[in-house]
Amino acid sequence: MEEIVLNIYLDIDDGRIKNFRAASYRIDGSDEEKVNFLRSKVEEDYSSSYKFDAPQDERGGLMTWKSFEKLRKRNLEIGLFEEIFSEFGVPDEPLILVTPVIDGKVGVPA
Repeated sequence: MEEIVLNIYLDIDDGRIKNFRAASYRIDGSDEEKVNFLRSKVEEDYSSSYKFDAPQDERGGLMTWKSFEKLRKRNLEIGLFEEIFSEFGVPDEPLILVTPVIDGKVGVPA
């Protein structure tokens, strides 16, 4: 089934998420094929991806990588990406690949 899929990046400096980035594709295939496609694009998509503001607390503090990981382990991180989903017009429960970029180095997708 053809759908919009996203490579999402977390720009992390000094343990804090400075911003999100995202690149989208409209592709067909199984979920496994789509994930493999996104993985193949991780390195090249980062430099051309669109930048989005990262979440902040009420005092303007940036979320830590550890806090994000706690949300991810409970499958709650998806709510942080609503602006990205809206911008790219993706349906509910989109297929995404999230990759940390720590101190400028593109990491392994989560």
